[in-house]
Amino acid sequence: MAARQGTPGLGALALATCGRDEHKHPRLWTVGVGYRYQPSFRHFVGTVEQKQREIAGTQILNIYHLLDVSVERQLTPRWSVGASVPVIFAHRNQLYNPRGKFVVNSIGDVSIGARTWVFKPPTESGDNISVGAFLKLPTGRYNVTGLARNALGQSIIATADQSIQAGDGGTGLAIELQGYKRIPFRSEVYFTGTYLFNPRNTNGVSSFRTAPGETVLSVTDQYLYRGGLGRPVPKIKGLAVSFGARMEGVPVRDAFGKSDGFRRPGYAISLDPGFLYVRGSYIFTCNIPWAVERNRKRSVADYRNGRHGDAAFADYAILFSLSRRF
Repeated sequence: MAARQGTPGLGALALATCGRDEHKHPRLWTVGVGYRYQPSFRHFVGTVEQKQREIAGTQILNIYHLLDVSVERQLTPRWSVGASVPVIFAHRNQLYNPRGKFVVNSIGDVSIGARTWVFKPPTESGDNISVGAFLKLPTGRYNVTGLARNALGQSIIATADQSIQAGDGGTGLAIELQGYKRIPFRSEVYFTGTYLFNPRNTNGVSSFRTAPGETVLSVTDQYLYRGGLGRPVPKIKGLAVSFGARMEGVPVRDAFGKSDGFRRPGYAISLDPGFLYVRGSYIFTCNIPWAVERNRKRSVADYRNGRHGDAAFADYAILFSLSRRF
């Protein structure tokens, strides 16, 4: 299950890597849109791929499109406030009980909060660290249903799977960190990360599962981390390439509160190549992370029931963002 929370934007990294000092020509507003495309169909139990699902034609296919519209207002050289509104378009072809095709098109959980630079910019070294805190509000629909058929072939109205619901029904707090440091050969190393604390236990929505402890949906923590290296492309002004690694997932147990209900905990680790382009007030980034390790961990309900559920993971995702500073 992919994390819904995004990482902080790489705008500061793009400007620094491309040799631009954003503080010489400060901008008060930044408006951006991000996009994520992710098709998931490879089933895993632990780190073992369940290849028999594809051979038998029983794999589940999730198609996931996520637009994330954001706005940020710079209050001082160090402090800014912002908000993001995700819009989700998702499709799931479910081949087991209940059987059906589910579609979710909805606004997701809105986040509002603030960021600050640890060192007052511009720094002499050109390096800096930013921390932020964002309140995630339960604005997204988390109980979308669709027409399906049960084991007897009867038509029923069933809850869409947790993996494509637009929201989770919980109020959460996302803590984020980003930083970059100059190194030789005109390069930058970077790290960005977000951890979403979701203290609510379950949201009361039926999962249409009958195993003990799995009858309702869990409200889960989520995390997403990225790190790597960026370097400008010689003789092409404003263009830089980046390469790093990415890890995202859902923990078995939340940091605060109980972790009951149905969830698919686990993580995916991916190689994360991409490029960044700066032209005037516009910043464009593109990354295509490719999974190298996927692990569907046992949930709290799995431990109690003596089993190990599976989850479908993606081979890759396509991510890009476009922002304008003014």
